[in-house]
Amino acid sequence: MECKVDMAVPSPRILFLHYLLLSCFCFAPGYGGNWIDPDTPEENRKTTTYVEALDGAEFELVMSDEFNVPGRTFKDGEDPKWTALQKNDYTNAALQFYDNDYIYTDDEGNLIVETAAKDTEIIGFDDVNREYTHITKHFKSGMLQSWNKFCFTGGIIETEVLLPGKWNVGGLWPAFWLLGNLGRHTYVGSTDGVWPWSLTECKEEYKLAQLFSGCNNATHFGFKPGVGRGSPEVDIFEVQPGPIKADTGPFKYTWIGEPFLSASYQIAPGKSWNRPGPGFWPGPGQWYEDIKQGWNTSINIGYYGNWNFVEGETGPSKRDYWSDAVSWNHQLQATHFETFHKYRLEWGLPSGKPRNNTMNGYDSGFLNWYVDDKLILSMKGESFYNMTGGTTPTEPMYVLINTALSRNWGFPIPCPDGCDCMKFNCNSKRQDNLCGFPPGFCEMMLNENPKYKMNYVRVYQNKNDEQHKVGCSIPERPTRKYIEGHPYLYKTEDDEKPLKDIQKGGGACDPDANATYVDAKTCGGLTRGTCSTDKKKKSSCTCESEWTGPNCLAKEGSDPYDWDPPETISDVGYYGPVQASPFYLILLSAITFTIVAVCWNRGNVKKTKYGWKKIPNGVIS
Repeated sequence: MECKVDMAVPSPRILFLHYLLLSCFCFAPGYGGNWIDPDTPEENRKTTTYVEALDGAEFELVMSDEFNVPGRTFKDGEDPKWTALQKNDYTNAALQFYDNDYIYTDDEGNLIVETAAKDTEIIGFDDVNREYTHITKHFKSGMLQSWNKFCFTGGIIETEVLLPGKWNVGGLWPAFWLLGNLGRHTYVGSTDGVWPWSLTECKEEYKLAQLFSGCNNATHFGFKPGVGRGSPEVDIFEVQPGPIKADTGPFKYTWIGEPFLSASYQIAPGKSWNRPGPGFWPGPGQWYEDIKQGWNTSINIGYYGNWNFVEGETGPSKRDYWSDAVSWNHQLQATHFETFHKYRLEWGLPSGKPRNNTMNGYDSGFLNWYVDDKLILSMKGESFYNMTGGTTPTEPMYVLINTALSRNWGFPIPCPDGCDCMKFNCNSKRQDNLCGFPPGFCEMMLNENPKYKMNYVRVYQNKNDEQHKVGCSIPERPTRKYIEGHPYLYKTEDDEKPLKDIQKGGGACDPDANATYVDAKTCGGLTRGTCSTDKKKKSSCTCESEWTGPNCLAKEGSDPYDWDPPETISDVGYYGPVQASPFYLILLSAITFTIVAVCWNRGNVKKTKYGWKKIPNGVIS
């Protein structure tokens, strides 16, 4: 069939239909933004997997932050990708208060997590002991989270870091890690019965212990019936500096001493019987098998996990459970605290298909750790499944960067004679406040504020792997509705909601500053924002379209695809007589009417045996 179109100016009818068609594409849910920092060099926007079983697959950049812009801050509502905490940490016998002023970017292109021996008076609710307390923490530090902003499922994450403090002085606890989005670290109520579960199948013995058990067939909050959920933890590194060498003291029976990096997967359910004891090597069948350790790496015999129990209950409870720390330690050197080194994790999800022997078990999921591009540890999902039924993570995971302090990490064990190791204050003159510190720690802290420096964070995924997704709430593992339905679990009592809306502009600036510089005073320089002065002579930033934050220093970011868009009428159970997507119905209608209208443009048409031909104006037959 031939359609002859007059090339005259389209009629209003045609213009309207074209507008309708464009509207379908412009306003339909689906592909949108990205999380890529424009400062990421082009040569770093792709990488090749180091896992031999993946046969050199190419991975593409899906998120990056180069931290090149000086003066960035990360308080709640200031950055689309990150949030710096402003709250006490009640977990892990923490000695620090997380202060959002202690995370920022410097003039050398680094993210800085600073730690200081300074006091914070805290009057508030103790999440662990479930009571209101009035205490003073004598240290401040920083924690950065991408919780409920940027998450990813499967792929490669890489960073370059200069570790804080001195290699031979214990006490600091720098970390770079991932956590499932259903749990928000330090918000203890969000992790009860959720951390660090990775069990997706129904196991009756854990039905009460795992909050989102696979034995539950309900579909509340968009959860899939029969699929267990949780918040597993992957520690890309936790670093313990110090002077204690291998084969001595607490490291008497291992060939890895301080300083070391701990790479671990924390998982529940843990092994509930015939467990190895702390400080002892596992016997046959006591621990996870087929785990490959790389150079200068050994199993962490000092810590195998936790017994998790419900506060206030007496006696055994079906809500109690073991969680395992499947952990190996890698020997570090002074150079890791003096120059930058690269740390990398490759994460694969279980395929859900019968075992492919050519994949050598990697199709069951895997976690591989690398330091300076050398393998230090490799775990396969079948190791967990065969032992407890767990898997490698299948949850969308967010990124955490922090330095903590705890008497359980790098502090003297056992406690020195005559010291109760309960008070820790470097600014005190009382011996009972000083005796429990590692040697040289207070001297280091009072002479300088140690700085954990990070050059970049980059995340890559394989576009040919349909399991790789960007988003904190994805079809296989939704989280949005649960978090929105339980906001009190993810915020403090002083917060209106878990995360503030991102402020776009409005930050103070200097209209006389040199606009060729990219910093807070210039609102990001020539291309990111402008500094304007109002009638009251108050100067503030106005951001260009792609830039945000009070001073326009951060690129706007969003998921490439919105897997779980905001509520519609269908979310309350009404679907109407037609259950097809309205977007596709509108699109189909627009295309159909456009084709018909084009053929009818400038008058009617008449069909002959030779096809369609134009009828003169005013003639109807």
